[in-house]
Amino acid sequence: MSTGVAGLAIALARRGPCTGTPRGACDNGGMARLAADTAAAHARGAVSPYLLLALTPFLWACNWIIGRGLHHDIPPMGMTFFRWFFAVLILAPFAVPHLRRDWKIVKANARTMLCLGAIGIGTHNALAYLGLNFTTATNGLILNSFIPVMIVTFAWIFLKERLKAVQIGGVAISLAGVVAILSQGSLAVLAGFRFNAGDLFVILSMAMWSVYTIALRWRPSGLHPLSFLFAISVIGDLCVLPMWLGEMALGHFIVWTPAGVAALVSVALFSSVLAYIFWNRGVELVGAQVAGLFVHLMPVYGVMLAWIFLDETLGLHHVAGIALILAGIAITSRGGRLGASAAVRR
Repeated sequence: MSTGVAGLAIALARRGPCTGTPRGACDNGGMARLAADTAAAHARGAVSPYLLLALTPFLWACNWIIGRGLHHDIPPMGMTFFRWFFAVLILAPFAVPHLRRDWKIVKANARTMLCLGAIGIGTHNALAYLGLNFTTATNGLILNSFIPVMIVTFAWIFLKERLKAVQIGGVAISLAGVVAILSQGSLAVLAGFRFNAGDLFVILSMAMWSVYTIALRWRPSGLHPLSFLFAISVIGDLCVLPMWLGEMALGHFIVWTPAGVAALVSVALFSSVLAYIFWNRGVELVGAQVAGLFVHLMPVYGVMLAWIFLDETLGLHHVAGIALILAGIAITSRGGRLGASAAVRR
C-alpha cells in the first residue's frame, strides 16, 4: 500500500500547480466554472480530491499512534523538529529544482509563506506532540474530530462564509457518528470523558490546523506543489528549532534507537510529505469546509486497524458510527461539490 500511495503523490506533484484545476480557480474570477471543469479533469484521468482527502486521515492516524508510543524516548519538540528535518531531506531532491524556478514567487509572497509555515508546520505539530505527552492517542483522535466544526466556525466568524443547510446537516450527522464510536453507544462512557492539560494543547493544535486549512486559499498562484511544501517545511522547522534547543536546555534529550529513527523517517515520509501533498491538493479543489469533514475518518481508521491487526471486537456502535460518518461526508461533499465559496481563491 505504501508504494501505491507514494506513486500517487509523485504523479500528483508532477501535475504542477492548478493542473487539473480550471484556470479560473487560480484567479479571482472563475468559481462558477469550477465544478464543470473539474469534472472534465476527472475525465482526463485526474486524481480525485476525495480519494486524497480520504487517504490523508489514515496517514495522520498512524502518526498519532507513533507519536504517543515514542513520547518517552523522543520529547515533543525533538519529535517535531526531526520529523520535519527528515521530511525536508526527503523532499529536497524533488523540490529544489522547482523551488529555483519559483523563487521569485516565494520571495514576493514571503509573509504568506512565513505564516503558513509557522502555523501549519511549526506551531500545529509542536502543540500536538506536546499534548501527546500528557494525554492518550485516543483522546487526541477524539479531539481531532472537532476540526471540521472549528473550520466552519472560523470561516463564519472571520470570512463571513456559511455552509448550506444540507452541509450543516452533513457535519452534524458525521459528528454524531464520531460520538457513537467514541462513546461505545453508552452515555455513561461519554460522560466519563475527562479533559487534561494535554487535551488543551491538542485543542490549540487543532485550532492552528483549522486556520492553516482556511488560509490555504492564499497560497501563491503559480507555485509548484513541491516548491510550496518544501518552503513551508523549512520555515516551520526553523520555527521549531529554538523550541527544541530550549527543550534540551531543560534536560529533555532524545533517546536514539533504530526503531525510533525508523519511526521518525516513516512519519516524515507518510504523515508529513505525502499527507500534506494530498491535503493541500484536496483543499485546493473542494474548499476548506468540505475537506475538513474528512478528518472524521481518523477514528474510523483507528477502529478498523484495531479490528484487523489487534484482534479487537467490532461492535454495533462501530458499524453505526462508521455509517453515520460516511453518510455525513457524502451529504456535505455533494452539497458543496467544488462550487462552494470556500474553494481556493487566488
